[in-house]
Amino acid sequence: MTASNYMGAEVVHGTVLPEWIDVNEHMNVAYYVLAFDLAVDSLWEQFGITENYINISQSSTFAVESHVTWQRELKLGEPYVITSQLLAYDSKRIHQFMRMYHAEKHFLAATAEWMNLHVDLSVRRVAPWPAAILERIAKFAAQQDALAWPAEAGRRMSVKQPLFGASGP
Repeated sequence: MTASNYMGAEVVHGTVLPEWIDVNEHMNVAYYVLAFDLAVDSLWEQFGITENYINISQSSTFAVESHVTWQRELKLGEPYVITSQLLAYDSKRIHQFMRMYHAEKHFLAATAEWMNLHVDLSVRRVAPWPAAILERIAKFAAQQDALAWPAEAGRRMSVKQPLFGASGP
């Protein structure tokens, strides 16, 4: 895979920091989530959801669900790039899928699927997107028409042949 084969729009570049390394000498799971969250912030800026917007409008987004998969480890000092693919949106919600790639070796390191809500902070309730932001989201989505649904999106965890399995649905 090369950089030209990345799926989705590039939203952030970074480097694995020393404080992100755990006892296994690779990037700790919590910092993958942090890196993805920083990428969400970068994407939101493209949509106009900035600190200024939040302060003036008293509106923001809340994450309500996420699912992370780890594909290959990243180590100290390694560069990464995160892309975003919009899966769906409506007047109040956005469902997106992010991929983290090693920026030099181009392998897929991790994925994150997010569901976010637009929230009126004055009443702490879900609220419609303003027209200008909805327009930017639509423009971003239009650039991704040709992308296929990610294999990791909507996956359910399971053990194929469990020695124990809790009762469930």
